[in-house]
Amino acid sequence: MHKVLDKSSKQMVAPTRDQVVDLIAAYAHSVDDMRLDIWPQFFTSDALYHVTTRENHEAGLPIGVVRCVGRGMMQDRVKAFYSANIFEPHTYSHIIGRSEFLEPTSEMAISARSNFQIVRTMETGRMDLFAVGRYLDEVVIEDGQPRFRKRVVILDSRNVDILIVIPL
Repeated sequence: MHKVLDKSSKQMVAPTRDQVVDLIAAYAHSVDDMRLDIWPQFFTSDALYHVTTRENHEAGLPIGVVRCVGRGMMQDRVKAFYSANIFEPHTYSHIIGRSEFLEPTSEMAISARSNFQIVRTMETGRMDLFAVGRYLDEVVIEDGQPRFRKRVVILDSRNVDILIVIPL
């Protein structure tokens, strides 16, 4: 599955497990550090980012809390974060469990599941366990970099107490 090809080749290669683990960690650190301008760059140009509840996911329902199809929609969310959304300032701190690697969806992708907890800290200093769930990821190599082709965020709870303005 992990083919080694000449770097000058335009053929696709599958990411390594280390690249997937590093991508998952870099994603969380960028969100936690509020470097949201780079958030869309973690995804392929045609990626899916979908936040849903466990209940909807298990029922196979396409309804979710957030759904972005393509990097352009993600860039629009970042613009809205800075210009249109009104919310109490807060930050996240991700705690991510060791990834489990699943059956690949294609020869060029690696699929992984990672459990997460996100602690939200408000400007006042109050901290809450904001979100708990799992990431289901499909990672490919695009332009020589590992990127999410699909990131499904499955929340254990169907209660989300505020608008999700910062990506999970």
